Amino acid sequence: MVGRVVVAMSGGVDSSVAAALLKHQGCEVIGITMCFNLPDSTTKRPTCCGLQGIEDARRVAHKLGIKHYVLNFSRVLEEKIIKDFCREYLKGRTPNPCVRCNQYIKFDALLKKAISLGAGFLATGHYARIQKTKEAYLLKKAKDLYKDQSYFLYRLGQKQLKAILFPLGNYTKDQVRKIAREFALPVADKLASQEICFLPDADYRRFLKAKISATGGSAFGGKTDIKPGPIIDKKNNILGQHKGIAFYTIGQREGLGIARGYPIYVIEINPKNNCITVGKKEDVYADEFLLRDVHFTLAPIKKKVALRVRIRYNHPEAPARIIFLKHKIKVKFKKPQFAVTPGQSAVFYDKDVVLGGGIIDKVL
Repeated sequence: MVGRVVVAMSGGVDSSVAAALLKHQGCEVIGITMCFNLPDSTTKRPTCCGLQGIEDARRVAHKLGIKHYVLNFSRVLEEKIIKDFCREYLKGRTPNPCVRCNQYIKFDALLKKAISLGAGFLATGHYARIQKTKEAYLLKKAKDLYKDQSYFLYRLGQKQLKAILFPLGNYTKDQVRKIAREFALPVADKLASQEICFLPDADYRRFLKAKISATGGSAFGGKTDIKPGPIIDKKNNILGQHKGIAFYTIGQREGLGIARGYPIYVIEINPKNNCITVGKKEDVYADEFLLRDVHFTLAPIKKKVALRVRIRYNHPEAPARIIFLKHKIKVKFKKPQFAVTPGQSAVFYDKDVVLGGGIIDKVL
C-alpha cells in the first residue's frame, strides 16, 4: 500500500486495470483523464482523447468507486508536442511525438498535478517496469516483450522514476484483459488505440497542411513552403517530383510514383535543396549516425561502450558501440540497420535495462 495515487486514465483497458489493481491493493486512487480540447472542424468536439474515452474512464472510475477528473492539457500539447511535430516534418525529419508526450505531459505536467493533489505517485498503464536498487531506480522492459513500451520512456530521470508506478509491468496483455473481466470493468473488451492521440484519422499529412494553413506558419518559424521538388537517384538524375519533403520518410517505398523495374526507397531527404534521393533497398541501410539531445536515466555514460540500440519502436535492438566525440555522440552498429531515420529516437539497452538515448540527428 502506497497511499494516494493518481492514475492517468485514458478510458482504455490498460489504464483502467492499472487503477483497479492499485485500488485492490488498498491505495487511495484518483483518476485523471487528460483532455486536449482540439475541436474537430465539423463537430466542434474534442478529437484527441474523444468523448468516448472520457466517458469510458468515468464509467470505470464509478465502477471502482474512485474520484475522477478531466483536465485540459491543450496548451502544453500545442507548445511542446504539436509545434515540434510540425517543425520536424517541415525539416524533412520524422518525429516521435509519443516520446515527447511522456517527457513533457504525462511525466511532467501531469506528475506535477498529481503531487499538487497530495499524491505520492503517478501511475499509468504503460508496459514497463521500475526496479529500485540501493543506488538508483532502473527503468526496465516489461514482462510482455511484445507490448513493452520502455522505448517511449527513455527520457525519464531518477526524480521522475521515484514517483512513478507501472502496475502492468509484470503482466501480459492477455492477463490484463483477464483481470479487467474479473473486475467486471466496462472496457474489458475495448480495442486498443493505435493512432497518435491528436491524429484521430492517422493522416499526419492532412493534419500538417491544416496546421500550417491555420497559423500561416507563424508557429513554425514562418515556414510554410510544403512545395514540390525533384526526386533524384544517387547520380543526381531526376526521376520524378515529390509533393513536399514533409510528406516522406527514410525507407518509404509507397507513393513515389516512379517505375524503375525494381523496388525503390527514400534514402535521403535534403531540406536545403528541397530534394529527395531514392535508391535500392540496400541503399537504405546504414551503420553510423550522430545523436542530439542525449539523455541518460542513470549516471551519464562518458566513455566508449558496447550496448544494444533500438532505432524505432518496432525495430529490433542491435549491437552497437556508443562513441563520445568532442561535442556529440556517435552510434556505430556492428551490422548496418534498415532506415536509420533523423528525428526518431535511438534508445540504449543493457539487457532489459534502459540506459538512455537521444534523437537521431545525422546519418553518416
